[in-house]
Amino acid sequence: MGSYRVCMCFRRSFKSGDAVVPEEIRELFNKYSEGGAHMTPDQLRRFLAEVQGEAVDDERDEVDTQKVVEDVLQKRHYITKFARHNLTLDDFHHYLFSTEFNPPIRSQVNQDMTAPLSHYFIYTGHNSYLTGNQLSSVCSDVPIIKALKRGVRVVELDIWPNSTKDDILVLHGRTLTPPVELMKCLKSIKNYAFVASPYPVIITLEDHLKADLQKKAAQMITQTFGDMLFCPNDENLNNIPSPEELKHRIMISTKPPKEYLNSKSVRESSKQLVKSNSKDSDEDEWRKEATDVVNTQNEDDKDDSDTNQLNDDDDVSSDDDYESNQESEYKRLIAIHAGKPKGSLKEALKVEDDKVRRLSLSEQALEKASESLGTDLIRFTQKNFLRIYPKGTRVTSSNYKPMVGWMHGAQMVAFNMQGYGKNLWLMHGMFRSNGGCGYVKKPDFLMNVSPNNEVFNPKDKLQVKKTLKVKIYVGDGWSIDFDKTHFDSYSPPDFYARVGIAGVPADVTMKETKIKEDNWIPTWEEEFTFPLTVPELALLRVEVQEYDISETDDFAGQTCLPITELKQGIRAVPLFDRKGKQYKSVKLLMRFDFI
Repeated sequence: MGSYRVCMCFRRSFKSGDAVVPEEIRELFNKYSEGGAHMTPDQLRRFLAEVQGEAVDDERDEVDTQKVVEDVLQKRHYITKFARHNLTLDDFHHYLFSTEFNPPIRSQVNQDMTAPLSHYFIYTGHNSYLTGNQLSSVCSDVPIIKALKRGVRVVELDIWPNSTKDDILVLHGRTLTPPVELMKCLKSIKNYAFVASPYPVIITLEDHLKADLQKKAAQMITQTFGDMLFCPNDENLNNIPSPEELKHRIMISTKPPKEYLNSKSVRESSKQLVKSNSKDSDEDEWRKEATDVVNTQNEDDKDDSDTNQLNDDDDVSSDDDYESNQESEYKRLIAIHAGKPKGSLKEALKVEDDKVRRLSLSEQALEKASESLGTDLIRFTQKNFLRIYPKGTRVTSSNYKPMVGWMHGAQMVAFNMQGYGKNLWLMHGMFRSNGGCGYVKKPDFLMNVSPNNEVFNPKDKLQVKKTLKVKIYVGDGWSIDFDKTHFDSYSPPDFYARVGIAGVPADVTMKETKIKEDNWIPTWEEEFTFPLTVPELALLRVEVQEYDISETDDFAGQTCLPITELKQGIRAVPLFDRKGKQYKSVKLLMRFDFI
């Protein structure tokens, strides 16, 4: 029993205890134990094959059921020598409700990793060095380390000269963010790059350096990473190698130095540009482009082509030390060249046979472009890299909806990893795929070209391809991870669950269970059905809220799971806090079936 003080003179008492075994679990135990009090390893094997969809055939036995039984007994009863070698109903329930023994998705890399790098969605950070907001938070290597530990594979650094113009700092330009030294960031990247994943780390540089400091940056990068660096001999690569080929390699992506900016007029125009540019250098150019994405050529390009080149993705550098056709030490480090041709966005999306490029669009520019250039975006991303970044007004480091980028094949949907909110939960969910390695193979439909040279059109109305049936049985763990009065000072919490789909617009939905009043271990046993037109991009969203009649409902946990990775059958689903950190104990018992 648990009690809550209602006023000075009396208390209310409520029942407490362990999670009750759901009736359906009892029935399954009875069926597969053949009415007995214990389930043998062979009977467990049959349950795993028929209900859980596990591969347990004799030739390729992925699950050693004898070991499963021993591990469950040892974990539950703290014994190493077993008087029995089978499971009781409570043991069976404990096994099913264990996130260690029975997780909802696979934990290993399970996709083909031998395709060119551009065939993958890549876990991408934006302004990776910021500890908080975009205007005044401290720049540090700590958020970079946190991101790499989480599996992020693309780290962004804005590099600027220090006040004496003899060293390089990382900071968010034209803001109040206190800087961090470039070398400190590089060393941390080296030390933590492959803690969570062996697949390549890409450093995108937003370069605001002149020639002498670009040379120094190149020396720092070379000195820090050495043989880890992937430096292609030919900048006109037809394809970037695969994640498998690039294991434990570091790649640099930025705009090549300006070898032709020698004239006084260009230098003056670039200085004027820097003065007038109060936002991210890559943002303003594409915001302008996005207002007229169907134009084949901007008239302004004829008169302002050099300035146009400057005001793109990754730099505001101008320097008279360069000579025509001079190869620089800095340029040779660039594995993925950023930038765009002159002209409209439609022109920029043209695919070149002998080059692989990276193009950056703001979230608003992508929204605009997707209205009329959806198939151009997809065709471009079949070979080249598209990076999407947050609009400049997201000063609190919030994030945008990532699905628009993924629907159009964008590999680098760049997020403020130090941020918060539901869109970041979706990002976490997508990159739980493929063992959390930071690379997720793009669906075939985004890569295919028909005999008529047509590609997928995101605007097409599609038929339902697959239907997911989800049952939510029970939740547990809040009484362990939270203080007794965290949700309500006078009674146990009133939990309800929200279950839904994030994906293409036709698939998006959210449904709710009933509220279970005054119960730390809510039993819902409710079922929901979700028809899916594009299951390859769909994420299962699960949230638990605590109902509050007088105020906003209290958050009690969330998770997002990639539909393509869901393991069939009854699974233990761990929940996470608002920032994406897994709770120690909070979990749900759920069932997933595709019909």
